[in-house]
Amino acid sequence: MDLTEGTQEEKQIRSKKMMLWFAIGSLIMTFAALTSAFIVSRKREDWLNEFELPQPFLISVFVIIISSITMILAKRAMIQNNRSQTTMFLLVTFALGVFFILNQFQGFSQFIAQGYNFTGPTSNVTISFIYVIAVVHIAHVIGALISLLVVIYQHLKQKYSPENMLGIELAAHFWHFVDILWVCLFLFLYFFRYII
Repeated sequence: MDLTEGTQEEKQIRSKKMMLWFAIGSLIMTFAALTSAFIVSRKREDWLNEFELPQPFLISVFVIIISSITMILAKRAMIQNNRSQTTMFLLVTFALGVFFILNQFQGFSQFIAQGYNFTGPTSNVTISFIYVIAVVHIAHVIGALISLLVVIYQHLKQKYSPENMLGIELAAHFWHFVDILWVCLFLFLYFFRYII
């Protein structure tokens, strides 16, 4: 696709979409590096093969999947020009994102209760990797929440319409990405110990 073709507005839309995909590509590489380091580190003598992921991490999977559904419903409501439903679904998506983060911290609390801290004498390299992977993902969920707040603000100011939904579309793409990413990370962490 030639980025120089089309009106100025079409060029801006294409460049914004391309910037998002570049960002997503770099995030995929970041998490590929983290999971690769996790795999390579299993050869360490202090590697913990038997560990249980905290229950809140599993709950987070369902919360994040539901949040993707509410984001889809928000976009669909905007296409139908139903502003009140769009607002409701955007707010529910935001609330589910916050709940997801709270669940993650509840999971960290369970690790600590089991005696696994991030650093120090009671830390373990395996669990420390899980902390890092989860915290880096939380940072990206926070970024997605910030973009969602901007979308909610713009929506309340009636900046969007069925013909002009670029902001909602970009936020939705990023939201779905961080959602799918957590599902993949959870499955990786859950099943990895069985394939060593």
